[in-house]
Amino acid sequence: MRGRERSAVVLWIGGRGDEPDRVLTVPEAGRRYVPVFVTVRQARLYARRRGQEPATTEVNTLDLGRVQHWLADPERRRAPLGAVLEAWNFFEDLARGLDAVDRLPRQGALHNSAYEKLFGAAREGAAWTPDEQRAVLELIRAGVELWNFCPALVNPRS
Repeated sequence: MRGRERSAVVLWIGGRGDEPDRVLTVPEAGRRYVPVFVTVRQARLYARRRGQEPATTEVNTLDLGRVQHWLADPERRRAPLGAVLEAWNFFEDLARGLDAVDRLPRQGALHNSAYEKLFGAAREGAAWTPDEQRAVLELIRAGVELWNFCPALVNPRS
């Protein structure tokens, strides 16, 4: 995850069966914390020591900075659709891991429609309605805030 205010390597845990994916978090002092790392090697070692398997062996970089650049002036800038889709998915997984789904807007029909257009944008080129764009902006801004201010444990041992 590479953002303007916070950048770190995090671990995604794949959901079993019908369970959704989530960002790995750990309980400490009555709260959930996101273990964050400087390197992928540190993150993988931490996961192995805890008996956790990341959702994928791939290493991907989510460029939140591009999304934040768009958020600064969404009326004049073009949304980086791929980065927005990745950020949306990350924020949902982060909120689930932190048991903080209430920190993101409750998603309804507008969000679903906007997400479907976002997901299919590469094939279809569908544009958001003004209401859908407002819903996306609300969700992504809340997600950026969640990421920037979520409690984190930097380079924990195990």
